[in-house]
Amino acid sequence: MNKSDAPQIISLSAADLEKLLGELRGPLAPATYELVEGLLRTLQWVMGALEQKTASLGRLRRMIFGGKTEKACNILPATIAEILSGPAKPKAKGHGRKGAKDYPAAQRVQVPHPEHKAGDLCPKCLKAKLYRFLTPARLVRIVAQPIFQATVFELERLRCALCGALFTAPAPPEAGQGKYDPSVGTMLALMRYGTGVPMYRTGKWQNHFGVPLPASTQWELIEAASETPQVIYEVLIGLAAQGQLLFNDDTHMRVQSVRKEIAAAGSEQERTGIFTTSIISKTGQRQIALFFTGQKHAGENLNQLLQRRAAGLDQPMQMCDALSRNEPKEFHTLLCHCLLHGRRQFVDVVENFPEECRKVIESLREVYRFDALTKEQKLSDLDRLAFHQAHSRPVMDDLQKWMQEQIEQKKVEPNSGLGEAIQYMLKRWETLTRFLSVPGAPLDNNIAERALKMAILHRKNSLSFKTLHGARIGDVHMSLIHTCELNRINPFDYLMALQQHAAAVPKAPESWLPWNYEQAIAAAGCG
Repeated sequence: MNKSDAPQIISLSAADLEKLLGELRGPLAPATYELVEGLLRTLQWVMGALEQKTASLGRLRRMIFGGKTEKACNILPATIAEILSGPAKPKAKGHGRKGAKDYPAAQRVQVPHPEHKAGDLCPKCLKAKLYRFLTPARLVRIVAQPIFQATVFELERLRCALCGALFTAPAPPEAGQGKYDPSVGTMLALMRYGTGVPMYRTGKWQNHFGVPLPASTQWELIEAASETPQVIYEVLIGLAAQGQLLFNDDTHMRVQSVRKEIAAAGSEQERTGIFTTSIISKTGQRQIALFFTGQKHAGENLNQLLQRRAAGLDQPMQMCDALSRNEPKEFHTLLCHCLLHGRRQFVDVVENFPEECRKVIESLREVYRFDALTKEQKLSDLDRLAFHQAHSRPVMDDLQKWMQEQIEQKKVEPNSGLGEAIQYMLKRWETLTRFLSVPGAPLDNNIAERALKMAILHRKNSLSFKTLHGARIGDVHMSLIHTCELNRINPFDYLMALQQHAAAVPKAPESWLPWNYEQAIAAAGCG
């Protein structure tokens, strides 16, 4: 491509882009507008990332077009990858097929033998009696059906031939109260916020099965189903504030009403970003997931959370990446920085500095191997700290010494990609290696980043929230769903229990948390 072929570069501010999109919204068809909007926002994001040097060309290529994972066997040269990965593992038997034991929610149907029963004389040897074998033979049968099923109750009506009085049969108990069962709103919330299925797709699916469920109706049901979960959400915020370890991160989000406000304010708007923050709080053996959507950064949302922290508690440990906006301004935390973010600096330049990056990646691989051993052995925080000090500290001390030599002996250009990666880690060495000095300190922020995948999936599939009210409902459901997942609790069963006991939950919400709601049901005599 010749330089003369390059188009004229046109830069648009955030306010200018919102104004342009506002002008295009009317003339263009909705589907065309969504496509144009996506293209313009993608272009603006790429240009901004390149201008601010927030992403290397290699990372941009992976982010836009997808690519390999950051495993050592995928990013290092083939000969090194073979050393790291070792001999190929044999393919597991079964080819991924699932047996009957893998379907715990399946209906069980007992099928007796049509000709024989326990205690009969064996028809083959005619010498011994038959007895019931310990495990039955099992067959799995799976059928398709609509997600939401409808039943039409046709109530017989009788009219007097003389006076015209009309007599209608009473509705049976299974007809319930109202057109929609409480399970419908719960399932819709789980589908949209738990798995990222947009409402228009659900509506189209239901039309295929002859049980219409328009998107507008779906939203009304989700909104109605959010009242009781919001009570629990507030309680979880208070509990999360008392946690001894907090993870936080954020991602960009779209909220249409906020976008319009930003566009209307123009250059007077100080902040144009919209974010969803994920905060994971570890309190003892439990983990609480919280989501917050709006114009606050992750650190500001964490700051607001810590305002509910009880006086007299020790300062919490905080794990995040090294962006300053992730740190609370009004509260002190014992800051830990994500080791994988430091590693990623070298992943981005591995193509240009393969041997140097190999040194870093292999060293951190050893540290993660040691950490995996502490989890396998279920070591306490103090024992884990001693284990890392004995095994990981020599590895990290050697790595630090090697990095310092690269800079001090001028073996690497400080402004090169490798030089910046080394300086990134050396500058934050203390916070990156808290696991060598503080009991229970994590190595990375993966748990918060995995939580954000729920919000990212919603943004990818449903495109945006319409209002902050809708975003709040999304935050509530995502928080309860992911808290259930972190604590190995079925989110549908839990959300259904909240709906079925909506009158009791506000009276004692602390008794209806994901880890104790079954006891509350049993205590109420409803189990």
